[in-house]
Amino acid sequence: MFDELRKISLFADLSEGDLERLYQMAETVSIPAGDLVLREGDQGDSLFVVLDGEGYQASGQPGRPARVVQAWAVLWRDGPARAGAAISLGGTLQECRLLVISQVAFQTLLSCSPSASLKILHTVTSRLRSTESALIQNEKMAGLGTLAAGLAHELNNPAAAIRRSAAQLRDALAERDRLAARLHSPAIDQYQKESLGALQEELPERKATAPPGDPLALCELEDGLQEWLEDHGVGEAWELAPVLVASGWDRDELGRVAERFSATQLSFVVRWLAASSSVYDLLEEVGKSAEAMSDIVKAVKTYSYLDQAPIQEVDVVESLENTLVLLRPKITAGITITRDYADDVPRIEAYGSELNQVWTNLIDNAIDALAGQGELTLRAFTAESVVTVEVVDDGPGIPPEIQPRIFEPFYTTKAPGIGTGLGLHVSYNIVVHKHRGQLQVASKPGETRLRVILPIRLAGNNAGVT
Repeated sequence: MFDELRKISLFADLSEGDLERLYQMAETVSIPAGDLVLREGDQGDSLFVVLDGEGYQASGQPGRPARVVQAWAVLWRDGPARAGAAISLGGTLQECRLLVISQVAFQTLLSCSPSASLKILHTVTSRLRSTESALIQNEKMAGLGTLAAGLAHELNNPAAAIRRSAAQLRDALAERDRLAARLHSPAIDQYQKESLGALQEELPERKATAPPGDPLALCELEDGLQEWLEDHGVGEAWELAPVLVASGWDRDELGRVAERFSATQLSFVVRWLAASSSVYDLLEEVGKSAEAMSDIVKAVKTYSYLDQAPIQEVDVVESLENTLVLLRPKITAGITITRDYADDVPRIEAYGSELNQVWTNLIDNAIDALAGQGELTLRAFTAESVVTVEVVDDGPGIPPEIQPRIFEPFYTTKAPGIGTGLGLHVSYNIVVHKHRGQLQVASKPGETRLRVILPIRLAGNNAGVT
């Protein structure tokens, strides 16, 4: 029988005498197949060990599968469930013979055997550390998933723009080549050919003279140019006018072009100008989109500090900006970002990737607190050999009774399944324990301020930096 008890990790290191004492205080019962041993929320004060048969345990949450167990243990926790309430469901798959160890028997063992107390404490502490480590890793993976989703969204926009522009560019090039062939007919004299050559050289620079983006002024220019095109017998004027205006053409310039060509030739020249302008506009859009993708990839590489030593010379302002790039999909139109960076913020010696995890947690929490509407302020400055970073939001604030607990592991005010309660705990450990800095909170309705104070140089670092 002792072997069955020793299979339970809680009792694995107990002596034969302690196991015998525990067994003598326990009770053996039989449970038919299909019966429940524990119900979620039931008052419980016993540990049930399976001697014969097979049992299962389920969390009671949808989508969480049951698992075969050798024992059911009642767990205690703070929160909605009352003390001593079971937080899982347990039952039998086959007829089971169970050893029932009551709370009184367990407490008697602890009071009578100091060695049992120490060994059980050691086992429980070890399991808690293992559980916390696993949950912290889960928190990191959840954060990575959020960033990956945001990254995919950010890359998809310029990629879609490139794909769209490439498709339109094919049509624009075909139209330009078709019109260029018509313009190189024998009917075009040498003077006109030179004029076309001058226009061709001018086209790539036309964007520099594009009109301002005032919608009303732009609409007036397009209407005026459309009227001019119609007066000069150019077909589809309503379609050509916006393209030409976007590249800086106006009535006066086209009037000078019209002086060099006949009415029949002018129609082809204007169409050729519009098609050529579209080609350069689309090429510019492709270039800007590719540059945007390059900036995102650069931000990700800098954020993760790939292929670099653990400790680097970190540009704090740059790391804050890179974090904003990756969290951009969460920043809705109703959220205003205010940057207040001092000009003299130095590079600091830090664990770069872990520090970025801190910025991610703090900024992400601030965005959640704003609920789509408000102002997020990022501030960085230096004084007395430290760099201070503040993440401030004008959300509802953190209630005073909660503020002392926000850095506790597993403490969260978010709904189940949304937060693990480890983000600020992990951030605190990174700032305080790993960087020997400070992480402070000050909150009232309308302003929550998370302040991170970091030394410019890590104490006792002999590893060098990159």
